[in-house]
Amino acid sequence: MSASYLLERAWVDGAVRDDVLVEIEDGRFTAVTPGGVGGTRLAGLTLPGLANCHSHAFHRALRGRTQRERGTFWTWREQMYAVAGRLTPDTYFELARATYREMVAAGMTSVGEFHYLHHQPDGSPYADPNAMGHALIAAAAEAGIRIALLDTCYLSSGFGRPPEGAQVRYTDGDAGRWAERVSAIDHDHVGAAIHSVRAVPKGQLGTVVEATAGRPLHVHLSEQVAENDACLATYGVTPTQLLHDVGALGPRTTAVHATHLIGADVTHLGTTQTRACFCPTTERDLGDGIGPGRALALAGAVLTLGSDSHAVIDPFEEMRALELDERLATQSRGHWTAAELLAAGTAHESLGFDDAGTIAVGQRADLVTLSTETTRTAGTGADEATAVFAATAADVTHVVVDGRVAYTAGDDEEIGRELAAAIGKVHA
Repeated sequence: MSASYLLERAWVDGAVRDDVLVEIEDGRFTAVTPGGVGGTRLAGLTLPGLANCHSHAFHRALRGRTQRERGTFWTWREQMYAVAGRLTPDTYFELARATYREMVAAGMTSVGEFHYLHHQPDGSPYADPNAMGHALIAAAAEAGIRIALLDTCYLSSGFGRPPEGAQVRYTDGDAGRWAERVSAIDHDHVGAAIHSVRAVPKGQLGTVVEATAGRPLHVHLSEQVAENDACLATYGVTPTQLLHDVGALGPRTTAVHATHLIGADVTHLGTTQTRACFCPTTERDLGDGIGPGRALALAGAVLTLGSDSHAVIDPFEEMRALELDERLATQSRGHWTAAELLAAGTAHESLGFDDAGTIAVGQRADLVTLSTETTRTAGTGADEATAVFAATAADVTHVVVDGRVAYTAGDDEEIGRELAAAIGKVHA
C-alpha cells in the first residue's frame, strides 16, 4: 500500500518545517522532503505518532465514577477491583476496542497495555489461558493502534499475603507458571511486567527478569509511600534498590510512576538508563504525588508518558503536565522545553517499537495532524509549543498508523457511542 501526503507544517528533525512531502510504502516512510509538492494535503501541524506507554484498558470504565465521593488511592482500588471482577473476554474486547479508538482519536499510535486480568473470576484458567490477552490484541487491531502486550506477573496481594477477591484473576501461582503461559501468547510484540514489588516476592523476581530478556519489562514503582514503607519493613531496602539488586533495571525496563524516590533510587534508575513512565493525569487524580522528573532525566533516565487509568486520554495534557506539575512542586518555571516534552510523548522505544516516533525515512509511517485554527490553537504560532502547551486531543483531525488512516475528524460520535455501550455492559 502506498500513499503520499503534503504536510502544511510538520515536526521533522527537531524543528517545524513547511510543506513537507512524505511518501509511504508498506507502512514506512520512503521519502521525507521539506518544501515538496504533490500528495494529499494535510492542513495544520503534523507530529509523529504519540506513544501511550502505560495503559490499563478496563480502568476506562471508572471515569467519572470514582470521583463522585472523597477517598484515597486504596478506596479507588476497591472500585477498580469491582470492575475487574465482572469482565469477560467478550466484554473486555468491546471495552478495550472503544478505549483504544479513543486513544487513536487523541493521536496515540502505540499503546503499552499493562495486562494483569488473566483468568476467570474464580481464578481458574480459560480454555485459552490467554483469552483476555488475545481479546486485547484483537481489540487493538480493530481500533487501528499498535499494541505491546505487557503481560504482568502478579502473585501476592502484598509482601507475601495471598491474592484476595478479584486478585485471584491476576495470579498464575508462581513466576514459572506465569512465564509458561506468556510463552503461548500469539502476538509479535509481547513484553512483560512485574506488577510491583509488593505483588511479586523477591525470590520470584529473577524468574521474571530472566524470562523477559531482550523484551520490554515494565514495573509499577514507588507509586505510594505505603509501598515504600512496607518494602523497607520486609526487605530492608527501597523498591528501586530491590529491583537493582535482582538485575531488573536497564534500558529495556520502564519504571512506571517512580514518584516517591530517594537520591540513591534516582541514581540507580539514571545510571542503568532505565526509563521512567510518568502518568500525570492519573497521578493527580489519585493524589499520588509529583515525581522527580527532571532529576531522573539529569541522572540519565529516559522519561515517557502514559494515560494509565484513563481519567483523561489526552497525550498533550500528559506532556504539558510534566512541566506544569514540576512548576507547582518547585515554584519555578522552565524545567522542560516543548521539544523535550514531545520527545517524551513519542518514546515508542519503551514498548519495543524502536522504529517509530519520528517522521523519517525507514520509520513507521505514523502521522498525527492538529488543527491550528481552533479556539485553543489559533494564534499560538503553529509550532511545537502549540502542540504541547495549547492543543488538546480535541484538536486532532487526522491520524495515520503504519501508513493507514486510523482516524479522521467526525469519527468522535461513533467512538462515543461505542464507549457508552461497552461501559454500560460492564456496569449492568
